[in-house]
Amino acid sequence: MFIEDAHATVFAVQPSTRGHLESGETPLYIAPNGTMRGFVDYRVRVPNGSSSGNRTVEWSLTNHEIEEVRLQKDGETIARTDGSHTPAIDYQIDDDWSATLTLEAEIHVRLKKTIRTNVGNSTDVDVVYREETRNVSDSIDVEIYDLSAYPYYAEYPNGDAGVAIFQSRPWQGYTLTDEGNASVRGVWRFYTARNTNWDTLVRSNRTDSAEVESDAIPVYVHAYPSRIGPRAEPVRDGPEIIDTWGTERPSPQGTIGENVNIEVVNQSYETTYGVAVRAENVDREALHVAGIVRGVNASIVEPDAGSDRQLRRSNLTVEVLQQNQSQATLRIELRDNQTGAPIVLNDSARRYPIGGRPRDGYITIANREVETNVSGVAVVTITEPGIYTARYHPGSWLGHNPAYVSDTATARWHPLGTIDGWFAFIFEVGWQFIPFFVMFYAGRRLLRMLGPEDIFQRDP
Repeated sequence: MFIEDAHATVFAVQPSTRGHLESGETPLYIAPNGTMRGFVDYRVRVPNGSSSGNRTVEWSLTNHEIEEVRLQKDGETIARTDGSHTPAIDYQIDDDWSATLTLEAEIHVRLKKTIRTNVGNSTDVDVVYREETRNVSDSIDVEIYDLSAYPYYAEYPNGDAGVAIFQSRPWQGYTLTDEGNASVRGVWRFYTARNTNWDTLVRSNRTDSAEVESDAIPVYVHAYPSRIGPRAEPVRDGPEIIDTWGTERPSPQGTIGENVNIEVVNQSYETTYGVAVRAENVDREALHVAGIVRGVNASIVEPDAGSDRQLRRSNLTVEVLQQNQSQATLRIELRDNQTGAPIVLNDSARRYPIGGRPRDGYITIANREVETNVSGVAVVTITEPGIYTARYHPGSWLGHNPAYVSDTATARWHPLGTIDGWFAFIFEVGWQFIPFFVMFYAGRRLLRMLGPEDIFQRDP
């Protein structure tokens, strides 16, 4: 064996971002089109010459080279380049989610063996060439970050616009206008750090080895969930975040380097695969969705069921259905203000296509939550007189089509509001005054019996 200490090592894959999702899960997201950079090196062992009697053997190196460097995806060669100690191979990967990329180098050496044999006054010379080829490789697991975003839109009755973007991988955020002055971002923030494995290299020869400082160090972008959380800009008069959703994950704090000081979440967090906002102005043509890998922006994909959600006004009414002196029954009715159709809140067949959890909405009244039946009606019994305000809390427009905005209605109840109530009131008041009437009558009788008028009428 003539080739010694041969290796092919992956230096970097760019553009890429190391995602810190949770402990034990830190995938390397790479762009579908990028460059693999590597480092290839080796040492050639030339055998020592020898001499025995009339025979002498000498070795010499005639040629050595890195013939070719190849890039493989899951064992299949997708790109190749001429041999180099520092290869840079451009690649393009389509329609794939994850892969194992392998950097493979083919090293070839050729040595010359010269044998001299002294025979009398002459010397016979034999020349033999020996060749050796070795393939060395290094692999890295990656996830191909080919971003596609699924938008959903709604228009509020007052003219505001609603936008929701969903993507099943970590992503940065999106802008709502062509000028980019209104934007929203999820939980992910970034920092850059070098790969400390490349701080020093080992240089070796036949007899010794020593550590030397590396002339080049790869630097990677890292994405992590921040305690800052989702944010919309401008803060004061910009978009309003109305909902976020994603996967619940534990904190990845243990995956961050000990010398890195960032505001990573220290407890479980939501990955914000989806973010929905309400804004005054949204330019659908200028909607720009940015990923966490440099240069990778999402392709806007129209959902199969359409991207527009109907957002309508609701019509909530409350009336006193029955009442007596001790309680009243309120009838609450909720209907579509546009069509008059009943709004059913307890329909378990509703779908929630974006966020993944049902939120049909409810009505609050008298510190209670109620739901309407298939006729859009709910009935509530109250026992305390007063003014009662019912408020409709609609489910998010992300999961309902059509969806509705909130509405309120008021009803007043008091026992004196009916004739029976007045009779009951008069009877109750009269009943309460009977003891006073009895005392008044008894007092008058007593005064007549013992008063001055009776005394003056007596004979002297």
